[in-house]
Amino acid sequence: MSGDRIASGDGFAGGANGTGGGETSGVVVVGGGIAGVAASVALAERGVAVTLVEREGSLGGRAGAFPHKLASGQTVEMERGFHAFFRQYYTLRDLLRRVSPDLSILRPLVDYPVLGPHGQRVSFTGLPRRTPWNIVGMMRRTPELDLRALRQVDVRRAMAMLAYHPRRTTDRFDHLSAAEYLDSLRFPPEARRMLFEVFSHSFFNPEEDMSAAELLLMFHFYFVGNPEGLIFDVVRAPFSRAIWEPMGDYLRSLGVSVLTGTSVVSLQRSEGQWHAELSGGTARAPVVTAPAVVLALDVPGVRLLVERSSLAGTATGEAIRKVGVTNPFAVWRLYLDTPTAPHRAPFIGTAGHPLLDNISLFHDIEDESREWAARHGGSVVELHAYAVPVGTDEATIKRNMLAGLRRLYPETRTARVLDEIYLLRRDCPSFGPGETASRPGVLTAAPNLYLAGDYVRLNTPSALMERAALSGFLAANHILEKQGRKPHATTSIPSRGMLGALAA
Repeated sequence: MSGDRIASGDGFAGGANGTGGGETSGVVVVGGGIAGVAASVALAERGVAVTLVEREGSLGGRAGAFPHKLASGQTVEMERGFHAFFRQYYTLRDLLRRVSPDLSILRPLVDYPVLGPHGQRVSFTGLPRRTPWNIVGMMRRTPELDLRALRQVDVRRAMAMLAYHPRRTTDRFDHLSAAEYLDSLRFPPEARRMLFEVFSHSFFNPEEDMSAAELLLMFHFYFVGNPEGLIFDVVRAPFSRAIWEPMGDYLRSLGVSVLTGTSVVSLQRSEGQWHAELSGGTARAPVVTAPAVVLALDVPGVRLLVERSSLAGTATGEAIRKVGVTNPFAVWRLYLDTPTAPHRAPFIGTAGHPLLDNISLFHDIEDESREWAARHGGSVVELHAYAVPVGTDEATIKRNMLAGLRRLYPETRTARVLDEIYLLRRDCPSFGPGETASRPGVLTAAPNLYLAGDYVRLNTPSALMERAALSGFLAANHILEKQGRKPHATTSIPSRGMLGALAA
């Protein structure tokens, strides 16, 4: 937790300016998810006055939680699916240290197995962490990659995994889809399924609609260039209690004005100021005015706000408008009257099971579900389906996911569902072939307007929650540097793969 706050005496420090009859703040941050909270923390710790505006009633965004009343009358906290806190999420973990200095809110998992349709099992625990030994270790654990199969693999194309370079990889592979690139490797079908299907689906994009350059970036960030290994941590308690409520308290202690349940319905610029029109919530005035804005919304939210702002029709607005959303994803949490077998891993990935991408045993992950399972002698099991084909009906999704669970965990075949929570959402960014060059970055052409979120293009390898946190810190750093304030240090894995560094 930083105590290095810098006293402010410039236009970013707040103070009334009389513009529009509204509230005035140094920076308005729109969106209270990981990206927006990261930007707000980074700014406020350096003495910048911040107004953080969040549409929902609590912080967290797509990593947040919300209360849900079960049929029994008990209220539980529900997230939008399982979240893995990988050890190379340096920026996100640094953010979490603001509310848990020793990261005791996280619990390490022992393994992250992947289960195939015919009894195959791939484990990531105990793999070497350095390239190329991590790849050699992974190949040794994959029976389908015997010497005969390896002779068929296009080694030259496969070397691109070791040669990641932010610019060269994009130039060479962005026009291809991930499916086209994986086809060109000529991996045996079963090996490809076990090694790549789970991996690509984890980013919510179907292989046919995902840039091969983005897939190679992900492979570099999570495996080839990652010195921390593929094993990750989980949060011990519901996110609302473990992260977002204490994070809100921390922000308020820094002087941040946190406006939850409040929407920014319009964003206009005049006389060197941004004017955010507010709706709902606890704002003291209908407009908040500031010299700078950080837009930290999800893709549908930022596109809608651009349409209602003076950015519409500008180069920045057009770049944001072109960012798309990928296929929907489904989350189905089941409260069962039967326990799962004691040897089951808390989290597994699945391959070759239609519309089932992983299984999470929440009674082995977080305390609220553990208490429910103990009280009912049962289990709390969550099923996830990523990149669901558009238009697939709920009954089909549930039928496939349940069939996969019963096939892999036979002890659930006779279990009764005492309660359930089902979510289908479509708000994760797409990373289509040929889109990288036009994807907006943190800096925009609009004066003092910055973007943050997991869709934003960064030069630093990152993805998902880490990209959201890192983009938030980088947006804040640009503002801090512009005002002569001390930026925050950030840490990343190597930006180039082993062969990419040699080529450079």
